Amino acid sequence: MMGNDECKPVSVSRRIEAPAAGIFKLLADPDRHPEFDGSGMLRPGASHSVIVGVGEVFVTKMYFTAMGDYEMHNRVVVYEADRCIGWEPGNAELARNGSRWRFDLRPDGPDATVVTETYDCTDSPEEVRIAVDNGNAWLAGMTKTLERLDQLCATQ
Repeated sequence: MMGNDECKPVSVSRRIEAPAAGIFKLLADPDRHPEFDGSGMLRPGASHSVIVGVGEVFVTKMYFTAMGDYEMHNRVVVYEADRCIGWEPGNAELARNGSRWRFDLRPDGPDATVVTETYDCTDSPEEVRIAVDNGNAWLAGMTKTLERLDQLCATQ
């Protein structure tokens, strides 16, 4: 059996030529997430207001070949304006699978920001950790997400 100590959060970082406030505005607006999602799983159509704090829940429409269309109900667990935002995905009953997504923004000069996306499944059941290879399965999509976020900021 694999222990939680074998599973560590995985992260990808990218320096984006945009102020942290502008990047955070995109991250805090769930309606914009499909525009920069690098996994190819997010779908437009779920309507929400902009996230303003911990405890809020936003719904994302998703598609995955093995599961078809489905929705995730994401509870915000980390929120510091222009610095970090994170959520735990779950189902409609808000049952969690122990995973977390988080974005950290660190200003790098007046008009640039280092953005780090982290996926953490250390609190997930073993079958979840195996299914996502301890988070490593998401690294290519996370890299693509930050590339798309960079491109989106360049056109704003």
